[in-house]
Amino acid sequence: MKIMVSACLAGENCKYNGGNNANGKVLRLMGENEVISVCPETMGGLPVPRMPAEIRDGVVMCKDGTVVDRQFRAGAAKCLEIAIREQPEMIVFQSRSPSCGVKKRYDGTFSGKLVDGAGVTAQLLLENGFRVVDVEDL
Repeated sequence: MKIMVSACLAGENCKYNGGNNANGKVLRLMGENEVISVCPETMGGLPVPRMPAEIRDGVVMCKDGTVVDRQFRAGAAKCLEIAIREQPEMIVFQSRSPSCGVKKRYDGTFSGKLVDGAGVTAQLLLENGFRVVDVEDL
């Protein structure tokens, strides 16, 4: 099976804080399947590490108020291009992320509160008919 995964779940140090979210279930899947690893945020031109970002009123912005919506959407578009070309049977994304969150994401107040809704990349892939799964549902 061909799967696309959030690069941080595969152990790549691409999170905003320079770390990763290596996940045992994802690592096992990687050993048994063809894997496409993506980080929409770095693909959109953001550095590692970077200021934390959340979606507020439909716009992605950093904790300091800097708007990074263009970079998030550019990375999402690149992920969509890859998904269209590679046709993964499943996409496994990191929970709660402003890019990759599937069911819930942070509310934009940087308070840790969650709201229903997908991140920018997950939403774009879902809208285009891809099967996107939250890592917590594996």
